[in-house]
Amino acid sequence: MSVSTQVEGVPSRADEFIIRSTYIMTMDSAIGDIASGDLHVRGDEISAVAPHIDIPNIRTIDGSGMILMPGLVDAHTHFWTSQMRGRFACDPEHIYFKARNRLANGYRPEDMYAGTKLGAAEALYSGITTAYDFCHNIRDRDFAEQSIKALKDTGIRACFQYGASTLSKPTEAVDLSHLAELAGNWKRFVDGAPLSLGLAWRGPLGIVTITAEQPKPDWHVAQSELDVARKWGLPISIHVSGVTAERQFSALREQGILGPDIQIVHMTDASADQLRAVKDSGASVVLTPLTELRVGYGVTQIGDFINADIRLGIGVDSNSLAGSASLFTVMKLFQLIEAGRKKDELAIAARKLIALATIEGARSLGLDRTIGSITPGKKADLIMLKTEAWNMGMFCDDPAHLIVEAACPENVDTVIVNGRVLKSAGQITHLERKELVGRAQESITDITRRIS
Repeated sequence: MSVSTQVEGVPSRADEFIIRSTYIMTMDSAIGDIASGDLHVRGDEISAVAPHIDIPNIRTIDGSGMILMPGLVDAHTHFWTSQMRGRFACDPEHIYFKARNRLANGYRPEDMYAGTKLGAAEALYSGITTAYDFCHNIRDRDFAEQSIKALKDTGIRACFQYGASTLSKPTEAVDLSHLAELAGNWKRFVDGAPLSLGLAWRGPLGIVTITAEQPKPDWHVAQSELDVARKWGLPISIHVSGVTAERQFSALREQGILGPDIQIVHMTDASADQLRAVKDSGASVVLTPLTELRVGYGVTQIGDFINADIRLGIGVDSNSLAGSASLFTVMKLFQLIEAGRKKDELAIAARKLIALATIEGARSLGLDRTIGSITPGKKADLIMLKTEAWNMGMFCDDPAHLIVEAACPENVDTVIVNGRVLKSAGQITHLERKELVGRAQESITDITRRIS
């Protein structure tokens, strides 16, 4: 029986429902797995999880042959670039940053909406229920507000991170009055959508385009952005990567900026000393191996970060560069990298990788009290994987290896965010794929025409 009523936009929430007779991977160490159990959702929260829940005359979802688990957490992504997919090639004129910046110059607010909406919809389809959307192409208020509207229209849980564009001068701050206005009126602005606000910070070096020649701005520009974010208690993300990584991290460290509100993105070649500094500061790190490998940052050695005992998440980064919004691929790639570099098949456990994509990813974002595990009282952000599929084929005593080694977005049968069913029977329930893809195709055609 359907658990939601179809309306314009995001489906309305049913008052309550039960998912029955399913394998429940709670990712809550106090509860563990339940081989065959029920889960009760009331409103936007998980009310109960048990082998059997006896509530008569309630809407139900049949979970037989499924794996029920927490929704996946993409700790770093750039949804606005979605329509750039396939535009990066192996020649000097079409390398990622050069091609991305050239295309970004042709964006208008409606292109931000098209790319963000397609990216968020693909993420939902792929089982991602929470994303940190690092939006670094904001030229004016409309660019930001159209991007936020796109997130709101999909129903995904996301932190919209407000950032400077590729055309922003390193000597000029982002629109601080707009950022403060959004922060002060956020609840009214998003009208109940599961969205939050953050800062996509250029950092103390003022880096927009990651090149060795990036001019250094006056420190007060970066400081002014940091001050506004911290005044409003916003999470702050910063790229520490490529040829500027060493200088960027040194500046963060020397100026005493590192702290629990700072998320460091990439940090691919981190030294043991740098990881100790991150640990001591309480900052977090997010690793995105698909894109870090693609642009030649190096082999992301996730084991070093795990051993450093820092708050750690994993991410897709840019679906247009990664090729897809699949955290299943990210988990499998990390499994292969660690086994290969350590010459040890047991180098990293499948359960650990799933934890990084769920509860530990949530912890890295400071959201582990809200999402990341199937725990009564947390928000009902859930996915169900259908095991009766060509690439799954059978069930097993512990499905962790099946998920890491075989699962893909097409196995995601059901996606629930904040108690709302957004994907059912393998299909997004409230968005038309053809419409979104068509809109993105029109967008990239217009963009390339403008920059030619």
